[in-house]
Amino acid sequence: MIAHLDGTVAAVAPDGAVIDVGGVGLLVQCTPATLAGLRVGERARVATSLVVREDALTLFGFASDDERGTFELVQTASGVGPRLALAMLAVFSPDALRRAVATEDLAALTTVPGIGRKGAQRIVLELAGRLGEPLGTPAAAGGAAAPAGARLAPWREQVQAGLISLGWQAREADQAITVIEPELGGDGGAVDVAAALRAALRVLGRS
Repeated sequence: MIAHLDGTVAAVAPDGAVIDVGGVGLLVQCTPATLAGLRVGERARVATSLVVREDALTLFGFASDDERGTFELVQTASGVGPRLALAMLAVFSPDALRRAVATEDLAALTTVPGIGRKGAQRIVLELAGRLGEPLGTPAAAGGAAAPAGARLAPWREQVQAGLISLGWQAREADQAITVIEPELGGDGGAVDVAAALRAALRVLGRS
């Protein structure tokens, strides 16, 4: 198993990045919050999980070991594959996901694209007590990637790209961003991209 990559960021796209390690460019699929902390030309270290299929080897990258562990654990629930697990971590930080499962917050879980009410019930049933207790408070749910997101500008384009990579249309993404913009309180581009993305997904989940 490839446990992590430590190298220079060669490229960043809405759904992944290429990290140059010893002259080899490795493509990693990441959440928008993780991508927000990567800068082309700068050195980066990402925890990774290798998913092996008959027709592909896919490397997923994460901002922390906790995020990677959560990604791997949620896939033990019926019907949750790597893509859905990545979508869950695009909506929730690991601690926020633990909180949603621990409190049986089905409404929160169904904000993840691809999870309906029955799927949320199954996830709660199968993962209850296995993800661990939530460690932080709701105010700290931004996770390790939040500081990097706060430095990102322009934030609207990053949030829109993240939503599109999760399957929403550009028009829907723009409408959600317009709804959440007044509550973000960011000036001069100083907006927490990860928090903005989660807020936009909540809006889209209610529509």
